[in-house]
Formats: sequence, structure tokens, C-alpha cells
Amino acid sequence: MPLNDDQHSDSDSSRLSESTASSSDSEYSRQSFNSDSSSKPSSPASSPPKIITFDELMAAARNLSDLTLAHEIAVNANFCIKHEAFPQNSLAGTVKRIVHKAFWDHLESELNEDPPEYEHAIKLFEEIKEILLSFLTPGANRIKNQICEVLDTDLIRQQAEHNAVDIHGLANYIINTMGKLCAPIRDNDIKQLKATDNIVELLRQIFHVLDLMKVDMANYRIQNLRPYLQRNLVDYERTKFQEILEETPNALDLTTEWIKESIEDELSSVSDESSSSPGADSSSKPIISPTLVLNNGYLKLLQWDYHKTFPETLITDEVRLQELREKLNQLKIIACVCLITNNMVGAAIVDVPDFAEQLKRISVPLLEGMSKKTFDLKEALNAIGVQICSKVNRSLTERGLPTLNAEMQSNLMGQIGHIAEENNPISSLIDKRIQFFMRSVLALPSFQKCMPTVPGGLSVIQTEMELIGSQYASIVNFNKQVYGPFYANILRKLLFPEAPMGKTETETPTN
Repeated sequence: MPLNDDQHSDSDSSRLSESTASSSDSEYSRQSFNSDSSSKPSSPASSPPKIITFDELMAAARNLSDLTLAHEIAVNANFCIKHEAFPQNSLAGTVKRIVHKAFWDHLESELNEDPPEYEHAIKLFEEIKEILLSFLTPGANRIKNQICEVLDTDLIRQQAEHNAVDIHGLANYIINTMGKLCAPIRDNDIKQLKATDNIVELLRQIFHVLDLMKVDMANYRIQNLRPYLQRNLVDYERTKFQEILEETPNALDLTTEWIKESIEDELSSVSDESSSSPGADSSSKPIISPTLVLNNGYLKLLQWDYHKTFPETLITDEVRLQELREKLNQLKIIACVCLITNNMVGAAIVDVPDFAEQLKRISVPLLEGMSKKTFDLKEALNAIGVQICSKVNRSLTERGLPTLNAEMQSNLMGQIGHIAEENNPISSLIDKRIQFFMRSVLALPSFQKCMPTVPGGLSVIQTEMELIGSQYASIVNFNKQVYGPFYANILRKLLFPEAPMGKTETETPTN
């Protein structure tokens, strides 16, 4: 857009994953939990219990809204504002249409009077002037002065008193100015404005295009703001969340519960290992790694029941994590289908190149929309089974080999259909291997670019798993950077309740 000669380049959201670092055990060592952390400027403070007023609640809501918007702009390279219109058959759309028609009809009747009545038209020109001025950069003084001079409403009123208003000339000046300020995508809209003769319809269309230009300007500013946010997002989000915590002291309740459940899972796992190990000292208190607790909590998000409210510190990434969860569910089904097919008819397809990829191409379209309530997994699996049998038989026929008999086809389709059943052994096996891979991803140092080895049975979805693993690690590592100090306080209370608390429990940190 010709609004600023110095347009910053857009940065890919993957920069965040390069700058983030996963928390190590040393970050949450017992020594740091027991020490007085009031000297640490990044350590969050929690407010003492108090009655929350409506104004404080609204302030916290505004902070959360700002935090969520900034996070979305920074991490989502495709984030933009869209011009949304009301559906034609909606009540709001109907009311808007009626009110706008009444306004423009009234304006037309005023301009058709003898002499014409210009008061409403002048108000429109005044509004157009303010909109055009809002598009200018601070240094654009020449065009600013020109707009103010041409669209001087006091002068236009004086002209109206003497019936000397050149309304078409004013409209043409507005259109030409819009052409100088608009983004290239609006060039056709400007051409259509120039081809419109009816002055009332022209003014109506001018406001429509100006609305589109407002959206373009907002997206232009977002594009320029994104690199700055990416450089400063950790401090910004942590500061905003601290403000929320000060306004609403219970703003970490769900996060605390999430971490508490993860601790219980780890204790249960350690207890099971101790009971299965002969000679283990059952009286000693188990030592749990805070990093493992957090990583286990992050893994639980990939199997989260989205009827439950998400932890407060992860709300900004809830949609992204839900999308990863849905993709993993789809990939799990594909891996199960491929594993069953290879086990049952592997000898028949061993010489067919890229047969696993062919199975994937069959499965993916039929598994689209798995997250929808109306999706019928059994029906989709049945359709996949039918197509796989057809594909195998076609391949066998092309090579002059006998096709699968009816019993073999029935068994293959039955095994594929059983994937939908709860506790299906194949599904459980693949799910454990996917969880193992994602756990391995979290165990990697944040600076390490390569992915861990994909477990057996997942080779057909290796590319997709590595992509999801990279996105998942980026979300988790960044979340640890922002909310690590808050997690440290929670972990200190839950893992070491006997430890003395530092001054951070009652003091606000100085950033």
C-alpha cells in the first residue's frame, strides 16, 4: 500500500520456535523453589484474596483480549481481519438493508429538491474526509492539507447557500484520492466508482469501498506490527497475564488443577514402577522431575476433552492444539489401516511400489471432518475397507495373480472396521507409539532442529508426524518461556509444600 515508503517484511511464525527454549530440570530445581525469588524480575506475583469489582473484572477481560490478539498476530502468519457482511436472510442483514435504503432514499429526495438540500450530503463529505485522513501517515502533510482544503465543510455550506456546490466534482476528487491511497487489490473497485453516474449510488459505493480500505489498512498495520510483536511477545504476554492475575487472583486455578493432575499421573507411574521392582524401598518419598510433570501435562492436551475448560495459560493456543489433536487422530487411523493391510495382505502387495502412499491417498479424503459430531467413523472405515480391497484386487489382476477371495476381503474389512472400537489393540498400539514420539519431541533441546526417530508402524505418516511435532514443540517451548515463572510457583507449592515461600507471593515483580 502506498501509505508508507518503509514497509517492513513479514516474518514467518516459525521464528518463535527458533527463539524458544524448553525448561530443563535445573530451572525447577529444589534449590530454586526454596530460595527467595523476589530478586528475579521475571517471577510472577500472586495477589492476596480480595473481592473483585465489576471494573476489575472488565479490566482483566480487556487484558485477556489484548493478550490473545497479540499472540494470534505474532504466531499466526495468516492472521488478518476480514470484511464480514450479514447474511442476506438474517434479521440483522434485513434490518441493515432497510435502514440503509431509507437513508439513501431520503438523501436522493433531498438532492432532487429545487433548490437541492445539501445538509445530509455535507455530513457525508465530512465523514469521508475524516476517513481519508485516517489513512495518512504522520508525514503526509501535502495531501492532508489538500483533503482539508477541498472537503472544507464550512466552505461547502457557504456554496450550498448559493446553490453552487459541485457535488460531482467533490465525488471525483474523493475517488481520485482513494485511488492514490488504496491497496492494488482495490483498483477495480475504484474503476467501478468512476463508471457510476448516479450521485447517490456513487456516494453509497464510495462508503462501501472505504469500508474495504479500512480493513486493508488494519491488515497493513498488523503486517508491520507482527515483527515487533514476535521480538517482544514473551515479555508482553507475561506482563499482561500478571495484570490479569492481579485483577483476578483465581486466574491460575485451572492451570493449577492441570499441573496437579499431571503430578498425580507421574506419582502413579513411579508407584507402579516401584511395585514391579523387587527390593525397592516403598517407604521413601518418590522424587518427581518438574520438567517431566510439565511435559506430561502438555501431552495430556493432545488427548484433551474439549468439553472441559482449558488451562488459563494455554487459552491463546487452544485452537492450535485442538487442530493438532484432530490431525493426530486422523493420522492414527491411517497408520492403523496401513498396518492391518500390510499384516493381512502384505505378501500380495510387497512388489507394488508406494502402496502405503496409495493407501494414505485412499484414507485421507474419507477421514476429512473427523472432529465433527455428525462424522460416522465406522461408515468411513467401511468405505476405506471397500476401496482398499478393490485397489489390492486391481493390482493383483494387473500382475496376473489371483484376487483376494471373499473370506479374505471380509476379514480385511472387518479388521479395519474394528479400529473404531474402544480399546482396539491395533489402535492402542499406534496411539502409544504416537504418544512416545511426541514425548520424545518434548525431550529434545529447543535448539535441536532434527526430529527424533519415528517408531515402527508410523513410517507411512512420518512426514506428517514430523511437521506436527515441530508445530507442537514450538507451541510448548514458547508457552514455557512465557509462563515458566508461574509454573515454577505452582510446582513449588504442589511438590514442596513444606518449603518456605519467597517474597514473590505478595510482591509485584518489577520488569
